[in-house]
Amino acid sequence: MWEKIARFVLKNKIVLLVLMAAATAFMGWHASKVQLSYEFSRAIPTDNPKYRSYQQFRKQFGEDGNMMVIGITTPELFSNKIFFDYKSVADELKSIKGVENVLSVPSAINLQKDSATERLKASVIFEHVNNSNLDSLKNKFLSLPFYKNLLYNPQANAYLIAIRINKDILNSKNRTGVVNQIIAVAEKFGNQHGIEMHYSGLPLIRTQVADRMKKEMRWFLIGSVLFSAIILLIFFRSVSTMILSLVVVLTGVVWSMGTLHLLDYKITLLTVLIPPLIVVIGIPNCIYFLNKYHISYNDDKKKHEALVHMISKMGIVTLFCNIAAAIGFAVFALTKSDILKEFGAVAGINILLLFLISFILIPSVLSILPAPKDRHVTYLDNKWLLVILDRLEIWALNHRKLIYGVTAIIIALAVFGITRLRSEGFIVDDLPKTDRIYTDLKFFEKNFKGVMPLEIVVDTKQKNGLRRNPLQTFERIDSLSRYIAEQPEMNRPLSVVEGLKFARQAYYDGDSSNYGLPNAFDISFLSSYLNTKADSSNPSANNFAKLLSSFMDSSKQKARISINMADVGSKRLPVLLDQVQQKANQYFDTSKYTIELTGASVTFLEGSSFIIKGLKASILWAFGLIALCMLYLFRSFRILLCSLIPNLIPLVITAGVMGWTGVPLKPSTVLVFSVALGIAIDITIRFLVNYKQIQKNRVEHPSELVISTIHSTGISIIYTSLTLIAGFVIFCFSGFGGTQALGWLTSLTLVVATLTNLILLPALLISSLRSKN
Repeated sequence: MWEKIARFVLKNKIVLLVLMAAATAFMGWHASKVQLSYEFSRAIPTDNPKYRSYQQFRKQFGEDGNMMVIGITTPELFSNKIFFDYKSVADELKSIKGVENVLSVPSAINLQKDSATERLKASVIFEHVNNSNLDSLKNKFLSLPFYKNLLYNPQANAYLIAIRINKDILNSKNRTGVVNQIIAVAEKFGNQHGIEMHYSGLPLIRTQVADRMKKEMRWFLIGSVLFSAIILLIFFRSVSTMILSLVVVLTGVVWSMGTLHLLDYKITLLTVLIPPLIVVIGIPNCIYFLNKYHISYNDDKKKHEALVHMISKMGIVTLFCNIAAAIGFAVFALTKSDILKEFGAVAGINILLLFLISFILIPSVLSILPAPKDRHVTYLDNKWLLVILDRLEIWALNHRKLIYGVTAIIIALAVFGITRLRSEGFIVDDLPKTDRIYTDLKFFEKNFKGVMPLEIVVDTKQKNGLRRNPLQTFERIDSLSRYIAEQPEMNRPLSVVEGLKFARQAYYDGDSSNYGLPNAFDISFLSSYLNTKADSSNPSANNFAKLLSSFMDSSKQKARISINMADVGSKRLPVLLDQVQQKANQYFDTSKYTIELTGASVTFLEGSSFIIKGLKASILWAFGLIALCMLYLFRSFRILLCSLIPNLIPLVITAGVMGWTGVPLKPSTVLVFSVALGIAIDITIRFLVNYKQIQKNRVEHPSELVISTIHSTGISIIYTSLTLIAGFVIFCFSGFGGTQALGWLTSLTLVVATLTNLILLPALLISSLRSKN
C-alpha cells in the first residue's frame, strides 16, 4: 500500500505542491489574524466551585486583581523638594486613560464631623497644600491610623501608591501601554530625585510576563530555525536539503498559528510554545526521510526508486512517530482546563499535519532537485558513529547482564530521588531571583507584607443582614481582621469595619485614641454612616465613601474583607487559608453566616493544583494510548513490553533527578513528562519498525536482525536525537524558570531515552527473542 502511495505522490507532485501552497497561503492569512490573550484565570474549569465563587465575587464587588502599586523609600517625602513632585505624580497618574483611581498619601481623605448636618464630610487632606501648611497637614495625615501600613510604613519610611486599572483595559492589548505609561511617570520622578522606584501588583506582573514571553518565543523560533539550519548543513552538506527542511518546519509553524485562529483561540503562555516546538519536532521528520533516501540512493544510484523506497519504508514509521508525539500533547485536551485544552488540541492537530506536510513536500521537491552528490552522503560513513554502533553491538550481544544491573541501580537511585519530590509553586517563581519583578515584589512583602489579593466574603444569609444587629457582626469581622493582621504574611485587612473606626475617630474630633469600632453609645451615627453615598458633584472628596461602599454589596447582605498578602507559594498558602477559615468558623456562627475565601490568590492555588492533577492524568492517558498504538503496530505483547520499558525509565530518571536537585513539581515542570514521552517514543518506533521490516526481507537469527537494525537506524537515531536535544536546549536560555525546566528536563529525558533505546532496547529484544525460541 505504501509503495502505491509513494508512486501516487511522485506522479502528482505538481498538483500536490500547488494544493500545499494554496493551503499554506490560506493558513497564513488566518495566522496573521491571531491575537494575544490576556486572560489569566482560565486554568480552572468554569464549573469549578472556586471559579464560580470568584466570578460571583467579581460580579458583586468588582475586580480584585487590577491594582498596580508603586513603592519608594525615603525619609524626606514631606520635604518641600519632594512632596509636591510626589503629589504631581499622583495627579498625572489619574489622567492616564484606563486608570480608574489612585490611592496615595497626597490623595488621602480625611473625615470631619459637620455639626450642622450631623453627618461626616470627606475632604482631601493635601488638596490645598503649600509650603507653609505642609507640616501641619503631614501631622494631620500621620494622626490617622487608617492609613498606617496601608499607604506608608513609618518604621521603614516606605510609601505606596495604589493604581486601580480598568478591567477591560487589562484584558486587551492596551494594557501594555497603560502599564508603561504608569512606569514612565513614576520613573521620571525617581530620576529627578534619585529615588529607587519599585513596581508590583498583578497587572504589572501579568503584563510584563506575557510581553516578555511573547518576545522570548519569537527569538526562540528564530534561534531554533537557525540552529536547525546549521545542524542540517553539517549533516547533509547541502544548501538545498537544508532549505527544503526549513520550508517543511516553517510551513508547519504557519499552519499551527492558522489553526489557532480557525479554532477561535488566542496566543496564551502555553500556545506561544507551539511554533518552536513544531520546528524541533519537524526537523527529525526531515532527517529520517532524507537519511532513508540517501541510504537507498547510495545502494543503487537510482533516484526515483530511492524516493519510492524512502516513502514506502518511512511513511508508516513517520506516521506512527507523529501519532505518538501528537498523543503526548493532545492528551492535554482531555483535561477540563481551557488553557491546557487549547494547547493540547492545537499542538496535537499540527503535529499530525506536520506528517502530511513532510510526506508531500519532501519527496515532491526531492524528485525535482538533482540527485545527491557523494559529499551529501559522506555522513553515512562517519567513523566515530560507526565505532559507537560497533560498541553498542558488543554490549547488546555480550554484556546484557551488566546493562540490566546498571539500569537497576540507576532506577533505584531515581526512585529514592522521587521520594524527595515536592510540589510547590509561586506566582513569580518562574522568574530569576535577580529579576526586577521578583525583587520589587519582595520590597512590598518586606514593607507592606505583600500585594497578592485575598478576599473573604461574610454572608449574613439574609437581605439587609448587615443592618440587623450590626455591632455583633462587625465585632466578629474586627476579631477576624485582627487575627489576620497578626500573621507575618498578611497585611491589615480592609473592610467596612476599618471605615467605621475611621468614622468614629472623626466623630470624636479626629482624636486618634478613638480609632476603634463604634460601641452601643455611638449607634446613633452608625446607621447614618452606613447610608453614606458618593456625591457626583465632588468626586475627589467622596473617594473614601466610594471605597467603603465597595465593601458591602448593594443588598447589605454580604461584607467583604480585603487582604494583601505575600506570595507564600502553593505549599504554605493552603495552610494559611485553612487557619483563617477555622478561625472564621470560631468567630461566626455557621448557622447564621457563610464565610468564603476567594480572590486571585485562591484561584492561583486552585489553578496550580488543577493543572498539576490534569497533567499527571494526561501522562497516564498518553502512556496508555501510546501503548495501544504500539500494540496495533507490532501485534505482540512481548515487543510492546520491550518498547515501553526503555521509555518509562527516562521518565523515572528525570523525576528522580528533579527530586535530587530540588526542582519542585509545578505546572511548568509536570508538562515535561507528557511532552518527552510523546517525543522519545519516536526513537523506539523507528527502531522496532525498522527491525520488523528487516525481519520480513531476511532470514537470520534474531540476534543478527537486532544488530542489523542497530547499524541501519543507529546513525539517523543519533543525528535525530542530537537535533531534538539541541532544539530543547535552546529553551534553557529563557528568562523563565518554567521554560528553562522544559528545556533541560526534556533534553535530559531525551538523552536517557536515546541511551535506553540504543543500549537497553536491543538487549531486551535479544533476551526476549532467545527466551521465546
